[in-house]
Amino acid sequence: MLKTEENVFQSKLLEGYDRTMNQSGVSGERLAARLAELSKIGSTEENGSYRIGFSKEERKAKELVKSWMIKAGLMVKEDGAGNLFGRLEGKNKELASVISGSHVDSVPNGGHFDGPLGVLAALEVVEAWKETGYKPERPYEVVVFTDEEGSRFNGGLRGSRAICGELNMEEEIRKIDQQGNSFQKVIESDGLTLQGFKGSKRELDTVKAFVEVHIEQGSTLERENVAVGVVTGIAGPSWLKISFYGKAGHAGNTPMGERNDALVAASEFVGQVSQIPQRLSKTAVATVGKLQVYPNGVNVIPGKVELYVDIRDIHQETLDQLTGEIAKKALEIGDQHGISVEYEQTLNVSPVPIQEEMQQRLIEAVEANGIKPVLLPSGAGHDAMVLGRHVPSGMIFVRSQDGISHNPKEWTSLGDCVQSVHVLKTAIESLTAE
Repeated sequence: MLKTEENVFQSKLLEGYDRTMNQSGVSGERLAARLAELSKIGSTEENGSYRIGFSKEERKAKELVKSWMIKAGLMVKEDGAGNLFGRLEGKNKELASVISGSHVDSVPNGGHFDGPLGVLAALEVVEAWKETGYKPERPYEVVVFTDEEGSRFNGGLRGSRAICGELNMEEEIRKIDQQGNSFQKVIESDGLTLQGFKGSKRELDTVKAFVEVHIEQGSTLERENVAVGVVTGIAGPSWLKISFYGKAGHAGNTPMGERNDALVAASEFVGQVSQIPQRLSKTAVATVGKLQVYPNGVNVIPGKVELYVDIRDIHQETLDQLTGEIAKKALEIGDQHGISVEYEQTLNVSPVPIQEEMQQRLIEAVEANGIKPVLLPSGAGHDAMVLGRHVPSGMIFVRSQDGISHNPKEWTSLGDCVQSVHVLKTAIESLTAE
């Protein structure tokens, strides 16, 4: 990559940046430079990021962040799962830590903000304190979690699940990536071991709270014309595998009135799915994203359709209710068309509501920085979802241009990024003062 090309991302970030935002030790230029440096690691031809979990690119990104942690004066430690922690001692070293951070791995050909912004925002708080001479009452830790995206083994949040004791290692060691490499082989190539993974569980009474900054990956904040928002809950996914069984037949010789077309029934169901969530919950969503038709011939009436429904909400009660309503609708449509229907729930992850006390703390931090509070749910899973099952946790969302994410076009302005640092800094100072 040419030097002029290397500087394009940083230049775009700095273009139009209001330098009056550089207050209280926070530096937009430093944040832009670091986002740009990380963007070079695993850069794709489409100017995206390719740093899947346990890859040499994820490792290189961690090492770069580690160097910045050390430069900022943090004591750095990596656990057996590859999670990186940079610790700043507080006035009282015996108190439980406040932690902030995110991840540096990406989906294949992803964007440059998903994950890195949360890590660098957390680190920028330390840099700001260093410049202003501020010292917190209790310890503060910046974390880089391993393999949040889960692109390699179809299941992420491994670093955060490891420290919370949620990983089933018997299941993990059976996993194989697309290249046929075992989980053990992959982690060993990254300098990790199975034994290290097993021993990476942290005593969570050493953690007072966790706060994660993350791009919204949606368009609510853009519609509201607000830089940052406070997350009210993280949706739990419920997946339904639904099979419609009709009767395959010749497309030319079978009269229309004598058909048992599985695809016709499935198509009606797909159209109905999008209308159900809004009747039950303002924060619920449902998506049919995968569908297979059998025998899938141009001149054959479909005899079977197998599809998957991704159902999400931040409230367990309505998530369960929505799952039941969608399954019921499939059965009803099957009956109407003389089609047999079977379903099974293949995934059921409990949503994590953000505690009202934490929401209020973050709302106050937003207001203290002159920003209108906007409350919104997270439809995607994050490390805060895992930590939130064990310790008080919160999330600060940052505006995403056009709601695009997991894409090289993913973009968040530097001004919005810096606003999120100021809000995080205010919140962390509040949490570490107690």
